[in-house]
Amino acid sequence: MPLDNCPFTCFNNIVYRPVLSVRIINPHTKKSFKTYGIIDTGADECAIPAAYASLLGHNLQDGETRTISTGNGETIAYVHTTKFEIYHPVSEKLLYTIDDTPIDFMPNLSVVLLGVNSFLSRFILKIDYPDKSFSIKYPQNNSV
Repeated sequence: MPLDNCPFTCFNNIVYRPVLSVRIINPHTKKSFKTYGIIDTGADECAIPAAYASLLGHNLQDGETRTISTGNGETIAYVHTTKFEIYHPVSEKLLYTIDDTPIDFMPNLSVVLLGVNSFLSRFILKIDYPDKSFSIKYPQNNSV
């Protein structure tokens, strides 16, 4: 189901960002955590704060380790298999499910980032910065 002309979310009464409501699920333990994820076209991968690992039943440091380059320099990420459920940020209706995807859990990260390779590459994303809105949908041949 497409999400059309969804308004950006305002942070600290200054910054507007494209945000989706997301449930992060450990497919092995079925533990989940609901939060918001920022659509980040500059992030190669999705990233989750390391603090969420224990809430989901992951042992953070048991994940495959990667060295990641960020805007703040290099950091270590721990990769764990995760399922995403994406909800409409206003109505909270389930829109999309992304099954069993390797995701980076990162120390010193405070928000979920929805990046290109493991998330955005599956969709057509339109961002209208002047209108502070965005639309996201599966390509025609991948419609749900």
